[in-house]
Amino acid sequence: QVQLVESGGGLVQPGGSLRLSCAASGLTFSSYYMSWVRQAPGKGLEWVSSIYSDGSNTYYADSVKGRFTISRDNAKNTLYLQMNSLKSEDTAVYYCALGRLYDYWGQGTQVTVSS
Repeated sequence: QVQLVESGGGLVQPGGSLRLSCAASGLTFSSYYMSWVRQAPGKGLEWVSSIYSDGSNTYYADSVKGRFTISRDNAKNTLYLQMNSLKSEDTAVYYCALGRLYDYWGQGTQVTVSS
């Protein structure tokens, strides 16, 4: 069955960096459009970034543009999110999602930005 497993979250100070990973299994990862979506405490889901199946195109929410970079390694069936210049408002649970309609989700990884 399809499985998405996020990792790499944690506690970081404002201005710091983290790299999230999403390991995929049970599917032909290289065929799928992938996204990162986050949910801050007490708020709804917010789309963060997406990437084409071959990595040729990437998209970002205005709130993270210039600070976050989405990438993928299809040989390793892994999606990444490099997060730099982190702000307190980036605190959230980060999920990877498969497909343009978010057909499958991982369990999420917590990112906390605090001094």
